[in-house]
Amino acid sequence: MLQRTPVYGAYKALGHYPDYWYWILRGRPPRSPHLLKQKVVREYGEGFGLKTLVETGTYYGEMVAAMKNRFDHIYSIEFVPALAERATRKFARDEHVRIFCGDSRVVMPEVLALLTGPALFWLDAGYYGWVGMRTDDQRLAAELEMILSHRYPHLILLDDARGLTGRDGIPSVGDVKAYVESKFPERSVAVEFDIMRITLRR
Repeated sequence: MLQRTPVYGAYKALGHYPDYWYWILRGRPPRSPHLLKQKVVREYGEGFGLKTLVETGTYYGEMVAAMKNRFDHIYSIEFVPALAERATRKFARDEHVRIFCGDSRVVMPEVLALLTGPALFWLDAGYYGWVGMRTDDQRLAAELEMILSHRYPHLILLDDARGLTGRDGIPSVGDVKAYVESKFPERSVAVEFDIMRITLRR
């Protein structure tokens, strides 16, 4: 299968361009193309002067590859060992990139301990879903709790917000917004182009 070959990441990246234009032609439906996601991550990093990117859900390393020349440090957490190993090999020459393997609830404290200032977090709402595993009901809440309680005022972008359906034990967008803004009143939550943005309230 092509997915198992070393060239699959590059092949997949090439598909981002037609996907982006097709998304525009369809009137910008809820599912955002990867090029738009890259643009949002880049703009938030630059706009808020953030030099560190933390990601959950490395997958094929597309976001890391797109951002590795724009951040001083990148930490990416991948649950699936085969994908984490693949990404580790792919970015072996990039000393400022580190790939972690494991459950984000276990690995995140280790990553947070490495931070020396505010960071931009790119969280994957799906995370386990693509490998056919039911999304862990508590994972997202645990991630948000750890990040927002940390000593630095990090910014959070949550990908695939449409996956927050409010069904089968999964929180809704409204649930997450209410939880964050009530427990962390200095934060505001908004969703645009399927990306939830948790920022400092102005």
